[in-house]
Amino acid sequence: METISTNRSFGGVQGVYKHASAATGTGMTFSIYVPPHAPGQKLPVVWYLSGLTCTHANVTEKGDYRRACAELGLIFVAPDSSPRGEGVADDAEGAYDFGLGAGFYVDATEEPFAKHYKMWSYVTEELPALVAEHFPADMARQSILGHSMGGHGALTIGLTYPDRYRAVSAFAPIVAPGQVPWGHKALGGYLGPDRTAWRKHDAVALIEDGARVKELLVDQGEADGFLAEQLKPSLLAAACADARIALTLRIQPGYDHSYYFISTFMEDHLRWHAERLG
Repeated sequence: METISTNRSFGGVQGVYKHASAATGTGMTFSIYVPPHAPGQKLPVVWYLSGLTCTHANVTEKGDYRRACAELGLIFVAPDSSPRGEGVADDAEGAYDFGLGAGFYVDATEEPFAKHYKMWSYVTEELPALVAEHFPADMARQSILGHSMGGHGALTIGLTYPDRYRAVSAFAPIVAPGQVPWGHKALGGYLGPDRTAWRKHDAVALIEDGARVKELLVDQGEADGFLAEQLKPSLLAAACADARIALTLRIQPGYDHSYYFISTFMEDHLRWHAERLG
């Protein structure tokens, strides 16, 4: 692992690191905040998945999570949202919603994306192993949250591995990519035209197909310009009601899709996670 930077913050250390990923076949950069702790102490881990166009840096610089993590004793990990580098395929027209910065947390099966776009394996297997090896992480106590495309990732990963993640939450998630334009483009491009293959990467479809968690927390800005066309939280509400999953869906008046919104409610989510991480 290459250390890009380390900075003292609220008694802990905010680090940014790069490593050669076997999953993606590229260099991958991630940020991790380790709060103050006693020597030898193992700490619970909160995974944060970012949205379209983002790298690890967006939440690291704008997320306002460190004070709460220091108080609550939480490690906070933020990976990149896609592979990057020479030879990594991008959207043919350079669009923001596919290719670089838009990995959608799936393992692509379609060419030319299958070689590098293995974000599901990276986030669920490779990076956790790396964090467990190099940081004081208690891997028996993990939780996951994310924003927009990353909210989609957090929900689908949390629903797929309910025994691994003790808490799952999201900011403005894409809850049903199989039913919205962003998802049609991404899942079709990465996974191909067979929509049955999309269902394991669609939170609403996963719940319809029997996936269960005890509870979910979702915050959604009422003034979010993507709300009606791309996000559709009412679909998640209906699926959770049918499945008897305790969904706390908070529509926040006046808030948009930005990190001003995320940073406002980040502490709420971290406290909610900490209660469940024990």
